[in-house]
Formats: sequence, structure tokens, C-alpha cells
Amino acid sequence: MKEHIHMSADAAGDYDVVILGGGSGGYACALRSAELGLSVALVEKGKLGGTCLHQGCIPTKALLHAAEVADVAREGAQFGVRTTLESVDMPGVNAYKDGVISRLHKGLQGLVKSAKIDYVEGSGRLDGPHTVVVGDRRLTGRNVVLATGSYARTLPGLEIGGRIMTSEQALSIDHVPDRVVVLGGGVIGVEFASVFKSFGSEVTIVEALPRLVAAEDEAISKQLERSFRKRKIVFKTGVRFAGATQQGDVVTVSLESGETIEADLLLVAVGRGPVTEGLGYEQAGVTVDRGFVPTDERLRTGVPGVYAVGDIVPGLQLAHRGFAQGIFVAEEIAGLAPAPIDESGIPRVTYCDPEIASVGLTEAQAREKHGDVATYEYNLGGNGKSQILGTQGFVKLVRQVDGPVVGVHMIGARMGEQIGEGQLIVNWEAHPEDVAGLIHAHPTQNEALGEAHLALAGKPLHAHA
Repeated sequence: MKEHIHMSADAAGDYDVVILGGGSGGYACALRSAELGLSVALVEKGKLGGTCLHQGCIPTKALLHAAEVADVAREGAQFGVRTTLESVDMPGVNAYKDGVISRLHKGLQGLVKSAKIDYVEGSGRLDGPHTVVVGDRRLTGRNVVLATGSYARTLPGLEIGGRIMTSEQALSIDHVPDRVVVLGGGVIGVEFASVFKSFGSEVTIVEALPRLVAAEDEAISKQLERSFRKRKIVFKTGVRFAGATQQGDVVTVSLESGETIEADLLLVAVGRGPVTEGLGYEQAGVTVDRGFVPTDERLRTGVPGVYAVGDIVPGLQLAHRGFAQGIFVAEEIAGLAPAPIDESGIPRVTYCDPEIASVGLTEAQAREKHGDVATYEYNLGGNGKSQILGTQGFVKLVRQVDGPVVGVHMIGARMGEQIGEGQLIVNWEAHPEDVAGLIHAHPTQNEALGEAHLALAGKPLHAHA
């Protein structure tokens, strides 16, 4: 049996697992490790819950819900309800958002406390492969899990401050700006563009790649661009940013084409970078590549007993990926030999209006991997509930010819809620015929998923084959 060396609690601690970072990956790993009977120390320099809870998923989705409420109020007349939108009270919106965060934060603190996890507040760093130093405490772990997350990137020469901000500062602005330029047309960029437009701002997106949400299936990008045009959200794709200057209350954004755009706020949404610098990783022998920590499929770094999870591991930067990886590592350490996580089976949702939800391979990826594929697009125009909601969009399926469905791609109001079934279909390698035999409730948007599979199985009812 392993001997525990107990020194004074303040000076040192000896644990089965020491976790550096208390965001989605770190706290999931801590909770699952404790559940499996391992002794755990969890180190967090900020607030338990990390970016996702405090500056990411939760606050942005709260803003997007407030944005939906504003749109519903503004557009009530089309449903025969005469509502008017008086104003968007940003302090009120922020109070609602902060209330949601606070309740979730308290719940999470309670979970960590009751799980008998040693929660250590403060900035930690690695000191050799098995020790994390926090202030004057040295925490020694049989295993160490690196879960230090990500930060909002900017571009070289683009100083954040004043009216130039990242998502982090944008989450607490106290007024609705008249004109917003969003630099970046990826997930974070289109979500904020959607919020500001709903709140009444004029919005322009600047994206260097040829299309918005470039990681999605091309058909999804095209539909989002159509919907954004209809919403009068301006976007410039395939254009490169040259610089920005602030004078008084105005930010002037210049593009490489020579064009300039004036705005009251420039939101920089050019992606998230890994937080690994100055934390002692390289000195402990951990490989760091352009800031990221590469791992094998079992999330092991090159150093025995040191694992990495979440946004510092190359791949999708999603809270639920980090969460799943944290659980995986806890089970791996406990000797349960869990099955590796298949990255393409992780669902992805973009919560702008219209919402985008996808899982598995895009058509282009599927053609590259499988060669012979068949696709089908079911238009939401044929779906009763979508008509009731007044939304447009489609469900696109990608299958191997005579094989399983390998990709589900959806766009339209509330389509994020349909991804649960979508991910079961892809991860369980269902054939369209398998899904066609299942009955979907009427009238729901979920039926659109059923109809798409009926059509792909060769028996379209409300669709044209």
C-alpha cells in the first residue's frame, strides 16, 4: 500500500491527483476523481467554473436569450400580439446574466465542497513533473492534470483597451453601442454580432476567410449569410484587417483593401489561445507546441503521470469537450480504462439567430474520408413547428453510400436543441433506415430530423426526393 507522507498542511500535500485549473476540464476531473475515491487537490487562480461559467458559454448565452426576447418584443405584431420594444436596459440585462452565473457558481462550489476536494485558491505553476506550487504551498501528486484553459486572442499590433475589446470586456458593457465592428466571423464573432443586432446596433463583421463560420459545412455558411443579410447584419468576407485607431469616442478600422469603417466599438473575436506560458510546463519536460500541449489519444503528455485536458490540447475548443476529457482522465487514473473520445462525435452549437448545430463530418470531410457519400437537405419550410416559430433553415445529412450517417448539420431557430438526437445517430453509426423507423412527435422541430432520415432512406413524405 502506498504510504502517505504528511507534512504540515500549509507546507505540502500529497495527493493521487493535483489539477491545475478549475474550469470545465479541471473541475470535471476533480469531481469524477473524488467520486472514484482518489485524493484530489484542485488549483484555480480565478473563479471556480473558469471561462465557460464566468466569461464564456453561460454569460454569452444569457445575452443571446435577452436578444431573443428583444426580437420577440419588436416583432410581436407578426404573431398578432402588439408588443413594442421600448429599450434594451443593459444594466438590467447584466443583472439577469450575473444572477444566472451566480446561482451556477454557488451550486458548483457546493459540489466541490461536498466532494471533499482540497480546493486551493491562487496562481499555481508546475515545479517538476509531480509538484504544483501555489504561493508557499507545494502540492505533490502521483498524477498531475494540466487544465489551464484559454484566453481571448488579439492580433499583433492591436491593443485591447478603451473601445477595442474582446468578448471578456464586451460581456459587461453598460450601454448598447450604435455601431459595432466585429473582427472575426467564427463562432464567437457571429454570436456577438447577433446579440448586438438584436439590441439595436448596426453591425459589420470582418472575416479574412472566404465565408462565415468556416469550420461548418459550406451549405450552413451560405444559409447563415442569407439569414444575416435578411437581418441587415453587414459582413465582409475574404478581407484582411490592417489596423485600428481610437480617437475620442470613435474607433476607425482599416482594411488591407484601403477601406475604413467607423464604429463605437470594435469587438475582437479572432479565436482563443492556450494559457501555458510561464507555468513551468517546458521545464518539467512537457512538450509545448505553439502554446498548446499535445497529447496522445489517452490525453497523456510525454511525461509519465502528467495529463492535459481542455482548450490547451489541440482540437475543438469547447467546454463540453474539456468536461468529457476531465472525466476521461479521472477514470484513466483510477484504472477504469475508458474508451478514447472521438473528436468528430462531439456536438457543436453556435447560438446566434439562426442557431447552427452540427456533429460528425461535413460533406467535404466525408468525401475526403469515405469517397462515396450521399447527402440530403430537408428544408424547415416543410416543418409545422418551424413555420409556427417563423424560422428558416434546413437539416442536412451526410451518409456513406449504403452506410451510416456520418454528419448531421442543422440551421434554424432553436436547432441547438436537436443536436442530442443528432449526436446519437452519428455516434451510434445509425443508418437512415434505422432512424426512419422511429416516430418523431408532431408538431416539433425534431420531426425535421425524422423527415430528413425518411427521405434519405428513400421514403420522403413531406419532402421532395
